[in-house]
Amino acid sequence: MLGDRALGLVSLMVALAYIASATQIQTSFLQDPVGPKAFPILIGVVAALASLVLIVKPDPTPDWPAGKTFLSLLFAVAVLVAYAFALKPFGFLLPTAVTAAILSYQISPKPLAAILSGLGLSIGLFVLFKYALGLGLVPFPAAFS
Repeated sequence: MLGDRALGLVSLMVALAYIASATQIQTSFLQDPVGPKAFPILIGVVAALASLVLIVKPDPTPDWPAGKTFLSLLFAVAVLVAYAFALKPFGFLLPTAVTAAILSYQISPKPLAAILSGLGLSIGLFVLFKYALGLGLVPFPAAFS
């Protein structure tokens, strides 16, 4: 129970810091009625509410993952952190394909299916983000341009 409350308290502090940073977003004179701050603040409020639930009603008998599962989770976090650092120098397509393939392989250790999932997810997300949502994604490293 103490672990849940400690996690809830740390998460609440992070959520409040996130909300505070979201209020610092600069707005231009051309904006929609809701503004760019609304969505990040909403995310922070939901995270704060979830944190409060952990503090007020912790799990009396938490089940911690076994050693292998815990290591698998740590590996997935390391892959996602590496992905965040790889996006700028390598573009969107290659890091996304590699990351999605690695995580897919962790879920179901079938190499061909993992590679195809990584490629499909990378290309599909690029098309969605670039053309449907109009985000300025860079597909490849600058050296290939």
